[in-house]
Amino acid sequence: MMPDAADFAAIRLTLELATVTTAVLLVIGTPVAWWLARTGSRWKGVVGAVVALPLVLPPTVIGFYLLV
Repeated sequence: MMPDAADFAAIRLTLELATVTTAVLLVIGTPVAWWLARTGSRWKGVVGAVVALPLVLPPTVIGFYLLV
């Protein structure tokens, strides 16, 4: 069974989304990581907790909260 055009469109969309997401996170994440590594600010704990949320919460829960 040969894949049809819809299959290739889904793969292309996935690759494009992964590329854009990686670029955005690189631009945002690198300065935040640098700041967290070098700061002594009282906000360091709060920002660190927000950054760690995607690791703690399953992606489906975050997606559900975004929908709600």
